[in-house]
Amino acid sequence: MEFLYKPDYDETLRRFEAFWHREIIDRPPVSIALPKPGPRRPRGRRAYASHEERWLDIDGRIEDMDAAMAQTDYLYDSLPIAWPNLGPEIFSAWCGCGYEYGETTTWSKPVIADWTADYESSRLDMNHPLFRKMVEFTQKLLAAGKGKFIVGLTDFHPGGDHIAALRDPQNLAVDMLENSEWVKKALRRSAPEYFAAYGVFYQMIHSAGMPTTSWTPAIHDGTFYIPSNDFSCMISREMFDDVFLPGIQQECAFYERSIYHLDGPGALRHLDSLLEIRELDAVQWVCGAGNEGYQRWKGVYQKIQKAGKGIQMMCSVKELDDIFETLRPEGMWFSSIAGISDRQTAEYVVKRIEKWA
Repeated sequence: MEFLYKPDYDETLRRFEAFWHREIIDRPPVSIALPKPGPRRPRGRRAYASHEERWLDIDGRIEDMDAAMAQTDYLYDSLPIAWPNLGPEIFSAWCGCGYEYGETTTWSKPVIADWTADYESSRLDMNHPLFRKMVEFTQKLLAAGKGKFIVGLTDFHPGGDHIAALRDPQNLAVDMLENSEWVKKALRRSAPEYFAAYGVFYQMIHSAGMPTTSWTPAIHDGTFYIPSNDFSCMISREMFDDVFLPGIQQECAFYERSIYHLDGPGALRHLDSLLEIRELDAVQWVCGAGNEGYQRWKGVYQKIQKAGKGIQMMCSVKELDDIFETLRPEGMWFSSIAGISDRQTAEYVVKRIEKWA
């Protein structure tokens, strides 16, 4: 593939394939994007009657995405990716949840008030207006991006977070004590529904010759995604292992490549269980605002590497020496390095990483 906004794409693809195998070609992937020098191209300024109208203005949003990418230098292994974002619980909307639009995000309205009465109301509907809108969004991105940029998959949020959306997280927390069999039943039914929905959009981008990516900007030429369960911070390891871990393992086995999104200190109790999933390739550890600092979480990263998994590393320039001293370069991807604002600093940082590798 050739992309106008990423002339050295093939080199980056090779580095990511090495990353997936916990190997090194010349260095780990390093993603650094900086604004291009010169005057900025004006972005669209449109008036909308509601947040919903703005979210669903696909043509305007694609125009803005293209303008932003055209004004960005995708250095080293950073990638020009546009993915069709209609909010983090769009899969749950396709399965019956109401949907609300805010300025910067969307949220779903639970559809299951009573398991017995409402369970059948939570099925995937590929004729749902928002499913058709996602198909249109993806098709138009593929047309606009041909030869210019990469088109990714949307943020599906399946599994436990999907059940939390159907039921409401507080109600689901009670269900874990009182209705766990209903939760397991819903998970078993939702898995093939999600895989079917994933397949629709994967086939669209794959048929267009695109690599697979999404809101996490790693790439693979086959199936790839980012399993997660943000609800897991509310439950014990025993509950997680019993109810949710089998579905996460099934999801990882469904993909060729996967990075688990481990979100917040409350989810760390589940790390050991997750690392036992043979099919899981890597972990994205998000410590949360106010908890930053590599040294604070050094043991987490070392545990991930010891288990033979890759790491999506988000750090600062000042933390690189500590990383070099305590981790191995194989299976590392520096997806974000704070403290780089110019090309000279970027070059300096990448040379240090090359020397480490």
